[in-house]
Amino acid sequence: MRKSERQRMIKQLMNEHDIQKQEDFVALLEAADVNVTQATISRDIKDMQLIKVPSPSGGYRYSLPAQQTVDTEKKLKRVLYDAYVSMAVQDYFIVLKALPGNGTAIATLIDQMEFADTFGTIGGDDTVLIIAKTPAAAQDLYQTLTNLLER
Repeated sequence: MRKSERQRMIKQLMNEHDIQKQEDFVALLEAADVNVTQATISRDIKDMQLIKVPSPSGGYRYSLPAQQTVDTEKKLKRVLYDAYVSMAVQDYFIVLKALPGNGTAIATLIDQMEFADTFGTIGGDDTVLIIAKTPAAAQDLYQTLTNLLER
């Protein structure tokens, strides 16, 4: 498994579990048939700049630094401002049109924002397909993206 794929899984695991130790990452990844050592996890934690924050269940858990989310939102806002053409929502889907060459970047930034009700994105050259978990979630995400377009 490539480093980027493993780190994407680590982010997903942090969203789904309160991970308090590096060994927890190793066990959860092994349960998903990803063989990894504690040393590799340690390097990933450093590379991803993970921090420990208080856990609702007591103790501390791993988390992404808060600044990263703010930076991602700023980047998304800037790219949308510079490249946005149009957007439409229907049922579970949002189709966002952008200037050529920007679709993949916008899709990646939307993925990095980790919107709770987003099922996934597909980014092409000038189009992004955003799939929400429910039609109501699609409407909410449409409004969120519309708000990001405002300066």
